[in-house]
Amino acid sequence: MKKKITLIGAGQIGGTLAHLIALKELGNVVLFDVAAGIAKGKALDIAQSSPVNKFNIDLIGTDNYEDTKNSDVIIVTAGVPRKPGMTRDDLLGINLKIIKQVAEGIKKTSPDAFVICITNPLDVIVMALQKYSGMPKNKIVGMAGILDSSRFIYFLSQELKLPVQKIKSFVLGGHGDSMVAMLGSTEVDGKKIKELVKEGIIQKEKLEEIVERTKKGGAEIVKFLEKGSAFYAPAASGVEMAESYLKDLKKQLPCAAYLTGEYGFKEIYAGVPVIIGKSGVEKIVELDLTDEENSNFSKSIDAVKQLFDAAKKIDPKLA
Repeated sequence: MKKKITLIGAGQIGGTLAHLIALKELGNVVLFDVAAGIAKGKALDIAQSSPVNKFNIDLIGTDNYEDTKNSDVIIVTAGVPRKPGMTRDDLLGINLKIIKQVAEGIKKTSPDAFVICITNPLDVIVMALQKYSGMPKNKIVGMAGILDSSRFIYFLSQELKLPVQKIKSFVLGGHGDSMVAMLGSTEVDGKKIKELVKEGIIQKEKLEEIVERTKKGGAEIVKFLEKGSAFYAPAASGVEMAESYLKDLKKQLPCAAYLTGEYGFKEIYAGVPVIIGKSGVEKIVELDLTDEENSNFSKSIDAVKQLFDAAKKIDPKLA
């Protein structure tokens, strides 16, 4: 029997997710949106490409939570995207209200699903989604680290004029300005990035510029698009997480996961490497961080805590 994947939000990310899932035949797709017409139109459009792309799955669009019942995976993109000049914090008030309704809908219809949250500001919204729904913490994760890591690797590949496959790296911490690029674990063609700096292949200042560009990767795209925000790379990142869960691949992926003492923090969601398999988040991988990485990671956690405090002021039920 095919798995059932529900996408909550039929905007640009939701539509792209549906298309990628169809191409990979990961499962049947339910595209849910309060604007039923958009969900139905996109589902029908993608379904009509099946004879060309030779995939065989069911796609439906709906505005009724009953149609999402007993989903195996739910990917949440509902919420307003960032507009130019808007900070992630500005988004908070608007998207908290939306996520509360989503959490209630999910809990009622698919309490056993693996839930991937993409809505921004990511770390706080995933925490709110878990609190509002009361669902198990290992089954609710945030997509951020894969996207930030992908951006970082891409920018490095462009600078070094090498294929992305030759670069290994990932990003920890909060999504956005406080993310931590793990330079100590970054390898280019098997060599540590720090060796390349020593050899003068890449300047330290250039590397710092790339880290900064990665932090502002989303804002750069918002500025170009003017109306909307990134959707191709975020959708690809969400699909990688869903696939690892559905196929029990046990991939190590950087995701926003609930910490219970790992890295010295607890009762907070933060971007860390996790193993995703059929039980959801099966393990949080603890890496040896350098003093600098440790300090940056702590700052990143503080930024998430501050934003969550702001969320608690908006809705005291989150306390």
